[in-house]
Amino acid sequence: IMVTRYLDGYDTMSPESMQTLPGAPTRTAKAFHKLHESGQTFSFRFDLFSMIDGYLEHLAKLGVTEFPEGYHDAVREAESVRQALNAHELPLTACHCDPMCENLLDDGKRMWIIDWEYSGMNDPIWDLGDVSVEASFSPEQDREMLEAYLGRPATPTEMGRMILYKAMCDLLWTLWGLIQHATDNPAEDFWLYATTRFDRCRTLMNDPGFGDHVAAVRAG
Repeated sequence: IMVTRYLDGYDTMSPESMQTLPGAPTRTAKAFHKLHESGQTFSFRFDLFSMIDGYLEHLAKLGVTEFPEGYHDAVREAESVRQALNAHELPLTACHCDPMCENLLDDGKRMWIIDWEYSGMNDPIWDLGDVSVEASFSPEQDREMLEAYLGRPATPTEMGRMILYKAMCDLLWTLWGLIQHATDNPAEDFWLYATTRFDRCRTLMNDPGFGDHVAAVRAG
């Protein structure tokens, strides 16, 4: 049981409210910037590709052989993303790592972040890429959030990192959904969850500009 302070006057966010409330991308950026600059150290290292490998191993142990069509091809294609991200040392800060819209509370002036189950040390841009996916932000909202976070226009490398993480978070959480499906979690239709995630991942990875983002991140 966790007991925490009650916040009066705050609304739980949703994809719809994230998209429509004026200034929501900017308030989101400020909340995550405060977290990332906090100097906190978490014991867990949230490593994207290690987690993908670990989830695949877990699914193999569960005897799962059915994946969304093309999933393993996408994992192989994501090797170029792994190489680009590993081409230069990335910052590691305290990150939330699972920023669903429902994990954000907002009163129109400030956002609070809740539910720290997956928190760990990570590239801070992961949080921005992931929340963009969860909120279905437009390219304009992506830019608003990233520039509010940085306090200046984003470089091609910084924008590229966010775009790569948008694809990779769906690649990762597809596997999480498959695990829930395989273990008969009744909370929702997790096969639909997984296939929806993967379809969005493939759409982004197949975008003609995705390779440019990979190249920008590799160049640093």
